[in-house]
Amino acid sequence: MGAKAQLALGFDFGLRRIGIAGGDTLTRNASPLATVAHSDSGPDWAAIDRHVKSYGPNLMVVGSPYNDDGSPGKLAAAADAFAQALAQRYGLAVARADERYSSTEASSLLREQRAAGLRRRRVAKGDIDSAAAAILLASWLQQQRG
Repeated sequence: MGAKAQLALGFDFGLRRIGIAGGDTLTRNASPLATVAHSDSGPDWAAIDRHVKSYGPNLMVVGSPYNDDGSPGKLAAAADAFAQALAQRYGLAVARADERYSSTEASSLLREQRAAGLRRRRVAKGDIDSAAAAILLASWLQQQRG
């Protein structure tokens, strides 16, 4: 009998919005769930609480913003603090994933879907954030094989 699937929430951290995606260790796939606000006063914890409660994850994955050369990006310290806050708030393991190019990849994917008629409404910034969270979570899940 195989191992039980673990549910995971992925977060694409940003100073204005935080994209959230859900996935699991069995299928190793992830889907965009939502985007929550992030302001000078911090993340919208009430919204994050609702997503954590409804999804019931076993673990969380937060994107680590790196520059093209692999050095930490300008949001790295803030993303680290967010990951620590998630771990403290929910008592779950919080893994980190390289999120280089996830937003660019998400933007391209959503625009292609719209051009192909698979998506009716225009692509909003929040759509890109949650799609980027799905891309970084799926990438992390794929790397967990073996």
